[in-house]
Amino acid sequence: MKFSAVLIFSLLFIGVACKQKKKYHDTTEGVSIVGKPQALVDIANFQTNLNEEFKNPETSPLPDRFRKDFESLEFFPADTTYRIEARFVRTPDAVPFLMPTTTDRKSKEVVYGVAHFSLDGKEHQLEIYQNEELILEDGYEDYLFLPFTDLTNGDETYGGGRYLDLSIPNGNTIQLDFNKAYNPYCVYNKKFSCPIVPSINHLNTRVMAGVKDFKKGYD
Repeated sequence: MKFSAVLIFSLLFIGVACKQKKKYHDTTEGVSIVGKPQALVDIANFQTNLNEEFKNPETSPLPDRFRKDFESLEFFPADTTYRIEARFVRTPDAVPFLMPTTTDRKSKEVVYGVAHFSLDGKEHQLEIYQNEELILEDGYEDYLFLPFTDLTNGDETYGGGRYLDLSIPNGNTIQLDFNKAYNPYCVYNKKFSCPIVPSINHLNTRVMAGVKDFKKGYD
């Protein structure tokens, strides 16, 4: 199965890259597609594959005491309202900067572009980042990273925000599917070092899509 840009930002481990491949949820294995639009099948596959990763001891961020009884993450219901074709504006003159993380580590990023879109009757924009070290790794040459916060944080979702994994688009639009928003790994396990969402990437609306908060905490 081919891998896609949905899961783990490889620099979330303290001091090392986790070396996991991006995941392309382009199959319908285990999902009934009868009567379902392809967009909903795609979201269902994302949820299924993410749960499988959390169950697998080789890929799960969960401590063993949580993983052994793990059945499923909690997701908002799939909603194609949150599957958005945004206008994509490149920022080729952006200067690299050090993005703070939940530890003393800094993540060297550059603003690769800005996504402009409408949601809930409001206009929004989000910066999209490229990690200068990660793009040198095989399979990550086109990888882009979108961290964001919204008005669900601290309530239905993790207080520190969530992430989207993206790929460099061919044109001047980019798809943002917030149904594929996931939690930083430090939500599940304190051994991970997670980039902190820049304040500029706050959405002044409730994004009722993607992974909800994890209620069990960690060691």
